[in-house]
Amino acid sequence: MTEQRVYLRFPEETDAGELTGMYTRNREFFEEHSPEVNEEFYTEAYQREKIVQYSKDRAADERYDFLVIHKADNRIIGTIGLSFVVRGPLQSCMIGYSLDKDYNGKGYMTEAVKQAVSYAFGELKFHRITGEASPGNPGSIRVLENAGFHKEGIARLNVKIRGVWKDHQILAMINPADLIEQAEQ
Repeated sequence: MTEQRVYLRFPEETDAGELTGMYTRNREFFEEHSPEVNEEFYTEAYQREKIVQYSKDRAADERYDFLVIHKADNRIIGTIGLSFVVRGPLQSCMIGYSLDKDYNGKGYMTEAVKQAVSYAFGELKFHRITGEASPGNPGSIRVLENAGFHKEGIARLNVKIRGVWKDHQILAMINPADLIEQAEQ
């Protein structure tokens, strides 16, 4: 087994400056495949507010946001979120992520997604995780597939990006423990 090159942790208010820097450096790159955000998003004050909100969301079991940290230098290189949390009979969430363009194509995000999935299934006891990616972003689809997600279909005109409604590839993963339990019944 290869040594992990990244780790996940929950953001802290002191991360706001570094996080703002990562988003600002990658603004054009992220906006190619992500919904629009307002100008305020690119300020340290906004990021600090979001970090405070993330803590409240975690406490309420509504959303789980992580920073992706490069082990070699403890630098923030990305983010991962488990959002749209639904409990009860569904026990599901959606995964989303972003990675600094300088770290793309090196397997870092696949490592990070695997860690988030392990947390989601092991600690949070989700049954199912979905992910969506633009068909025009094959790298993001590969990340999910390499982490064990399977394609389920296309959500037509699903997300507005740069003022245009775009299709998204839907991928999902079922908790392996639930698959074993199902097979034994």
